[in-house]
Amino acid sequence: MNPTTAASEAISHSSHRPAMDTAAAANTTKRPQPPASANARWRVLAVFSLGFLVSYIFRGVNLGFAPHLVRELGLTAGDLGLLTSFYFLGFACAQLPAGLLLDRFGPRRTEAALLLLAVAGSLVFASAPGMVGLAAGRMMIGIGVSVCLGAAIQALSMWFPLSRMPLLNGVVMAIGGLGAVVVGTPLAWLLSWTDWRTLSAAMGGVSLAMAVLLWFGVPDVPRAGRESLVEQLRGTREILGSERFWRVVPLTLLNQGIFLAVQTLWVTTFMRDVQGLAAADSASYVSVIGMAMMAGCVGAGWAARHLERAGISLYAFAGFGMMGFIAIQVLLMLRVPVPLAVLWAAYGVFGSSGILTYAVLARRFADAMIGRATTALTLTVFLATFAFQIGIGFVLDFWPANDGHYPMAAHLTVWTGLVVLQGLAAVWYMLGRNRG
Repeated sequence: MNPTTAASEAISHSSHRPAMDTAAAANTTKRPQPPASANARWRVLAVFSLGFLVSYIFRGVNLGFAPHLVRELGLTAGDLGLLTSFYFLGFACAQLPAGLLLDRFGPRRTEAALLLLAVAGSLVFASAPGMVGLAAGRMMIGIGVSVCLGAAIQALSMWFPLSRMPLLNGVVMAIGGLGAVVVGTPLAWLLSWTDWRTLSAAMGGVSLAMAVLLWFGVPDVPRAGRESLVEQLRGTREILGSERFWRVVPLTLLNQGIFLAVQTLWVTTFMRDVQGLAAADSASYVSVIGMAMMAGCVGAGWAARHLERAGISLYAFAGFGMMGFIAIQVLLMLRVPVPLAVLWAAYGVFGSSGILTYAVLARRFADAMIGRATTALTLTVFLATFAFQIGIGFVLDFWPANDGHYPMAAHLTVWTGLVVLQGLAAVWYMLGRNRG
């Protein structure tokens, strides 16, 4: 399929989608025209972005909880990776069913209902006496917030022209990225005043408030009709069997999976053992990564729209960003004489570039399939994150820890393997450039 040109993207909600496979076109219904209310559109953007913010805080909160869990429960690096990754496992397992729910019931109802499970998971985690309860709570939370990103992307595709999707997706990711800032210095400050169990219970209250806001605070788009369950499953099979999908998946899942696995758990360990940073300095750099990620999401979305007008495709620009992430990891491994604030800021900017491929997929599949296409991609990302969080801890444990510290060689071995995988995926991605 040829890339959509800039001229064809300057369309209204009533315009046709880009060309797609015959099977996909058969499943397409005309997109309903939302009420012409700017206030309603921006309310949709704001509320769904806040939902993704809640999801992102849940992703990274164990970064601050980790030292307390180690002291209280005596967890090893492998235990921490396994515990934290249960969030991503629950998140990943929920993606395909969540995609069916999004395309059948819409983003508002689906996200509000599932957030109630995150409320219950937060309370289970807060009251758990040991590893089993903590893992169960994390998995429930992961399922509960599993549609926060997919619902936001689907809602925006209903309310805004497709030409704005790279920028709007970037805005959603930037607001969600505040969660990465929150789990740095602000979370460390809160943990100096109270304990992790209290904060976990408080997150349950925040999740409940978010569900109520979604249910009552945003409008629905009238839906012209619903596919049967059989038709929905057929569409899901079409997505999972499409080269258009699998051409972008390997590099995206590695970019996002590695970035999330490191950012939400292992980055402070790397800073401590490889760069010799104290805990307070590490927390500051975690916040730098979060703020840089926010800026990168918005900046990349803005740049993508303008570069397309100059003839540079969104597909190519997303690939450039994800390859930039590989380069930054190499520079960090080589300990180049560049200020750490600059390197970690670049890590945040390029680590967020995989979000652009969601906009690529939104153009490649029918309106009625956007929820499933988005959640199918998210499934691969979070399965990768689950594997990398466990895998990094597993490999680190091959080296003897000294008072919780691992040798520099352990971290460099892990990062070298991750860079090699990303390099191979980048070759596969760029081979598909001319296929569109």
